[in-house]
Amino acid sequence: MSDLSELYQGVILDHNRRPRNFGPLPDASAEAEGYNPLCGDRFTVRVKMDGDRIESVKFEGMGCAISKASASVMTTLVAGKTREEARAMFDRFQQMVMGQGTGAGPGGRKLAVFSGVSEFPSRVKCAILGWHALRAALEERTPAPVSTE
Repeated sequence: MSDLSELYQGVILDHNRRPRNFGPLPDASAEAEGYNPLCGDRFTVRVKMDGDRIESVKFEGMGCAISKASASVMTTLVAGKTREEARAMFDRFQQMVMGQGTGAGPGGRKLAVFSGVSEFPSRVKCAILGWHALRAALEERTPAPVSTE
């Protein structure tokens, strides 16, 4: 097994068992729900903004190990970032899990552990679910759940 594969498994297991920033955020500025109808994963992402900067971000819900770990890592990386920085990170992450990029840039090393997801197309939607909800929250979309479909 390659070092990246071992790291991937370790990160997934750790963030699934002990997700960071999991729970309510009562003073959130915005929120959005993400739903994957193929597997039933469902997360709500809440953000508290300070101007254009993400002061804090939390998520709640349930899903597979990959979706929970990805949302957990996401929350650790986007806190303190501007909307634009978080959107750029979303774009890099999405390209990487689809096998179209490396995730290089801020947070790139932590994001790179998810690059192996691209080998399992059915799991890409799991990995990106929380990120779609974050993007919708940052864009302050309507309360209807965003879907991976």
